[in-house]
Amino acid sequence: MKKIEVSRRKFLQGSVSLCVYATSAMAMPLATTKTSKKNAEDVPYLCNMCRNKCAGFARVEENIITKLNPNHYFPKSRNMLCPKGNAAIQAVYDKDRLKYPLIRMGKRGDGRYRRVTWDEAYEYIKDKLVKMIDEEKDNRSTVAYCNGEGFNKDEYIKFFGSKLGSANFLDEGSICLNTKLGATQLTIGDVGEMDVAGSDYMIISGANRYESLITPDSVDMLHAKQKLVVLDPRCTMTAIKADEYLPVNPGTDLAFCLSMIYIAIKDELYDKAYVKTYFKDFDKLKKHMLSEKYTAKWAESKTHIPAERIKRITKEFFAASNPLYYLGRRSVWSQNDFQFRRAMVLINALAGSINRKGGIIFGKPFHLHEEEINEPLYNNTVDRFDLDGIVYGSQKGGSWLNFREKVVTNTSPYPVKAMFIRKHNLMQNMPNIEKTKKMLNMMDLVVVLDTMPSDTAVMADVILPECTFLEREDMVVSFNRLEPSLALRNQVVKPMYESKSMQDILKGLGKKLSVPLFKVSAKHDEDLQESIKNYGNEKAFTEGGYNMTELYKYDITTRNKKLITAQFGKKVYDSLKKRGVWHPYIDTQKEIFNNYYEYYPKEKRHYTVERNYKVHCYLKKLEKHGFDPIPAWNDHYDFKVPKEAFRVITGRYVTTTQSATANNEMLKDFQEENYLWINNDVADSLGIKLGDSVAVMSSVSSIVIKAYPTNKIAPQVLWLSHGFGIHAREMTHAFGKGASDNMILEDKFEKIYGCATMHETNVTIRKL
Repeated sequence: MKKIEVSRRKFLQGSVSLCVYATSAMAMPLATTKTSKKNAEDVPYLCNMCRNKCAGFARVEENIITKLNPNHYFPKSRNMLCPKGNAAIQAVYDKDRLKYPLIRMGKRGDGRYRRVTWDEAYEYIKDKLVKMIDEEKDNRSTVAYCNGEGFNKDEYIKFFGSKLGSANFLDEGSICLNTKLGATQLTIGDVGEMDVAGSDYMIISGANRYESLITPDSVDMLHAKQKLVVLDPRCTMTAIKADEYLPVNPGTDLAFCLSMIYIAIKDELYDKAYVKTYFKDFDKLKKHMLSEKYTAKWAESKTHIPAERIKRITKEFFAASNPLYYLGRRSVWSQNDFQFRRAMVLINALAGSINRKGGIIFGKPFHLHEEEINEPLYNNTVDRFDLDGIVYGSQKGGSWLNFREKVVTNTSPYPVKAMFIRKHNLMQNMPNIEKTKKMLNMMDLVVVLDTMPSDTAVMADVILPECTFLEREDMVVSFNRLEPSLALRNQVVKPMYESKSMQDILKGLGKKLSVPLFKVSAKHDEDLQESIKNYGNEKAFTEGGYNMTELYKYDITTRNKKLITAQFGKKVYDSLKKRGVWHPYIDTQKEIFNNYYEYYPKEKRHYTVERNYKVHCYLKKLEKHGFDPIPAWNDHYDFKVPKEAFRVITGRYVTTTQSATANNEMLKDFQEENYLWINNDVADSLGIKLGDSVAVMSSVSSIVIKAYPTNKIAPQVLWLSHGFGIHAREMTHAFGKGASDNMILEDKFEKIYGCATMHETNVTIRKL
């Protein structure tokens, strides 16, 4: 067993760092563990290293995971496992992972905690929570809670939203996809899915699939018989692989789209039959575009893309059989992002590329039945406030930057005193880290459920160690629309140390909180007082839905079995346990060549489905709130950078999933730290060479990062990868490596969906 050294200073402080608890033999490197092939087992699972959720089989020998292999039964991941997926094994055996419940001893952020039992941790939370909710006269929204992308989010919301009663839930949407999701939903009534493989001409604005997310649809882009055009301020790997690369000024993709729409309407390139059948308010769109005269020459002045190329690409796009303007995964780049996403959808619609092969498809996903729970009514709970001043916004996930701003400026209608944080590294995932730190320091209680001691975890009062995704079973999930399937994350090995699944954590917390919080409601809620008077305490509690452990009457395996067999039958459940996946043709799927499979017969794929929908060109609600009801250009969208300043933009590599993979030792070998991309001519003029340390300064803060001079970026633009610059010393592989983009990004956000605008920050630089 590896010797654990604790410094005398730490010992005298009465605590030790989070990362020194690796005292179990299970933390030994795999190379030192003797295994026997006789006891080997392949367990199906679903990856959680990024949002794609590929399926795999974990090789388990004597309760040790020795290898991860792709699962050829899953249409979504199609027998693939990317670098991050292969490195998932390290997430289980990372020596730095959170192992025991911890309660803070020192100041927030200094990493000093004491190990406690689960009951002690629950008791600490209960005492704090009951007191503050009582002080707020049973306004449960004094407790905020958040959860990043991934499984269990809906169940987490049921616990804290439906059962505990808070209206303040936040997720990653407002710093990721909400403008895209909202624009698509409002324009065609559904988010849909992009049939990349079926497209013969594709335009990508900003998305970097060959460098940031290697999945089957990334491979489809490479192998499909199509022309690929890429717009990006930086010559990415995707741009290099494209047939045509268009260097575009940051934030001006909308101008390119507007010009495409203008040319298509003016020259009548659009699908007239489709427009006649499906468009609503096309006359308004046509009048607007022609009157504004969004010519190719005009677009050139905004985008820096030559007018002749804009004209030619527009004609090629609308002449193609199955063109697709790819909507991308990440959005929130600029203040016009919502209108940009709307324009992209309208281009696809004008080409008739909705609900057909090679376009945006609606498909036929499997709709799983929801588990019903009895939700209590909390009369004193006040609604969320973070969507005030936002036109649409997400009622489910809110607006992070607006929420944070109102909390730190004390302009919220009531105080937020507590925050429960799961799978969401607040200190690294949104612009202006210092403001996030201020928000957390204002809280009376911060509780973190996570697997790693992140920058956010070390700001917590209580840390509850959640087991990794390979150590638990999760609820069955439905995937895809073209070739729909069900998939199940099975437990591969038992949770290590004292970590627990989210379900077990919430069950224990619910047991501790249910009765005390019921008493708080009984004290302040007149309707509940009347109910108790009429029916008695026990009946009012039980039938009123105040038991927070209601969802956990059965364990996760039993819940899955009941749900799946009731809706689909035992055969489907058996397939999910044995193969991890089920789809209607799983028993007849065939290998076409060398690990390449056909899942659904071509005639059974859901390219086109019967569906009533309209393409909405004009959104009246936008006009009512002072925004353009049809995508339009405003002068303040222009790309302008002061003299001797630069526009800083960000992205990520295939080896990083935001900051979640920062400490993964396997992935560190691919990219140990990030560099600042700077135009080589600019670098020469400033005397900056490869590897030189450079200070980057914005109105928010500053960072120090090594330089990477290159001709693959424009003179007025800088780029650095997200997911580096970790400050928590407890993450020993990540600490001090590179710099964090969110240290310098200004916390601006657009007002249609309340999304952060990541590419609106100007900076200055200085060689050190």
